[in-house]
Amino acid sequence: MPTTETPGAPPAEERVFRPAPSTVIEANVKPAELVEAYRLAAADHPGYWEQAALELEWHRKWDAVLDDSRPPVYRWFPGARTNIVHNALDRHVHIWTKNKLALIWEGEAGDCRKFTYFELYREVNRLAGALRALGVGRGDRVCLYMPPIPETVVAMLATAKIGAVHVFVFAGYAAKFLRERVNEAGAKVLVTADGFYRGGKLINLKAVVDEGLADARPDVAETVVVVRRTGGDIDMQEPRDLYYHDLLRQESPEAATEIMEAGEPLFWLPTSGTTGKPKSVVHSHGGYMVGAHHTFRTVFDIKPTDIHFCTADPGWITGHTYGVYGPLLTGATVILYEGHPLYPQADRLPAIIERYGATIFYATPTLIRMLMRYGPQYPKNRDISTLRLLGSVGEPLGPDAWMWLYKHIGRSNCPVLDTWWQTETGMAMLSPMPISLLKPGSVGKALPGVAADVVDEDGRPVPPGQSGFLVLGKPWPGMLTGLAGDDAAYAAYWEKIPGVYFAGDLARRDEDGYFWIQGRADDVLNIAGHRIGTAEVEAALCSHRFVADAAVIGLPDKIKGEVAKAFVVPSPQWQEAYADADAFASDLRAHVRRELGPIVIVRAVALRESLPRTHSGKILRRVLREEEEAGGKLF
Repeated sequence: MPTTETPGAPPAEERVFRPAPSTVIEANVKPAELVEAYRLAAADHPGYWEQAALELEWHRKWDAVLDDSRPPVYRWFPGARTNIVHNALDRHVHIWTKNKLALIWEGEAGDCRKFTYFELYREVNRLAGALRALGVGRGDRVCLYMPPIPETVVAMLATAKIGAVHVFVFAGYAAKFLRERVNEAGAKVLVTADGFYRGGKLINLKAVVDEGLADARPDVAETVVVVRRTGGDIDMQEPRDLYYHDLLRQESPEAATEIMEAGEPLFWLPTSGTTGKPKSVVHSHGGYMVGAHHTFRTVFDIKPTDIHFCTADPGWITGHTYGVYGPLLTGATVILYEGHPLYPQADRLPAIIERYGATIFYATPTLIRMLMRYGPQYPKNRDISTLRLLGSVGEPLGPDAWMWLYKHIGRSNCPVLDTWWQTETGMAMLSPMPISLLKPGSVGKALPGVAADVVDEDGRPVPPGQSGFLVLGKPWPGMLTGLAGDDAAYAAYWEKIPGVYFAGDLARRDEDGYFWIQGRADDVLNIAGHRIGTAEVEAALCSHRFVADAAVIGLPDKIKGEVAKAFVVPSPQWQEAYADADAFASDLRAHVRRELGPIVIVRAVALRESLPRTHSGKILRRVLREEEEAGGKLF
């Protein structure tokens, strides 16, 4: 990939990298076709997405591409009948992809399992039959509290195949969070595993499930299906708990796929959104399917010979869209890895790329920064020459990390596709294409069919180079169709700046139309690409018996992108229970970890007599941030 640097531009972000001629020649979307795509999308927005929908199979065609008669409630492909599993799995067993590898899984200990599309199809059918036998049907919710193992993918597809809704809770979340999500969803069945391996340790996942369900509503998770992953000693509570493999043993490898209306829900996925309170985003079969398929095919330039390594856990939206559904919809092969990316040493991910000949590597900036800490020797000592595309997602990828990824993982030959999107958007919205000019640190331009802008608080576009709020001006197929049980919160996305979707991110756009994401504009922490509401962390702190009040802000971190700092007003009795402030702070960090899980990292705890608040009682986090920047107390 020959590179040229823009003359006379000293800042790193002004460098421009051009795609190699071979990349342009072999791309799924050629330069002239991209120009035509932008033209069509601008002239006929629904028509552009209708063309994308026609690339898939439907049981019944739509009455209209988009029903926008009741904004901000948008219905994509109303009247159409489909099921995402038909396109992601069923149709592949009738064409040449039948015996192609769909999934390559590697456990942390080095064990490997592989599934062709035909094998995955049969396994999904067996679980679909078992779920039906347990009384799960159309519209019922099935909670998945699963590690990255093949049965996780099977459970997602089997749930969707029978018309039920999968509600994924990331396996790093604590019991309290799991209980809240199970209760919110009214989940009929919970699917989990006995445990999994992470960083050389055995994690007892079933114990967390038992703790979470101990105080759950009595009418939820009446059945718990447990996958034997580790064979560890767990407590199986009869008759509630059933082993996955026992359930599937008698089931048929064939099962009917429920035909769904395009707007019926496919999955719920928790997000902190722009309010800081956890809520479940709802995505549907039809629109989400079109968005996931179209963007994976065009942005990731997928070829029949590609092996796509998405490092995201299936429990996050990236794992949903570009780790499971997107690849399967296009008939691709995807790699799923169970363990810690640095175990047993920092060459684990390059070793996986080398072992299976991965051609696409999609990771988070946090992961890239983790690899950077160990220098270039680990990727240098592995043959990762099969790579042809690199991708990033989840948080801003700074120019330094961009350049390291480009030079040391891509060997200066692979385009770096830094993508911007959210749980709510369901699909990539801003991203370079393999044929694009690349600017380190930029997420490129809005994709065809996506109307993005940077505006001030009144909704007026700001001049190039100035910071503003990132907004989306038109609906898109992969968009959320609602928030579970909270219509007001859903509407709020379009009320902050009336008439447009408020993404909650600060951004700027340069004179070439390239976007630069500058971080969150609201009170949401972005820790290693995981969005955690400050209100969640504050509530966890305040549940400690010696905390009277608490506020949380984000601090920049070289590895995680952002970590939390807590400002705590302690109860007077705290000094009787702890030797000193350090011991108290350590216990508070452990308490937050127990309440919310290990992904919430509280780097520092500051004890205060009071917190800055408005007259109405709202915490002035802005003052706390200004204090941090000034290096001293300002109030």
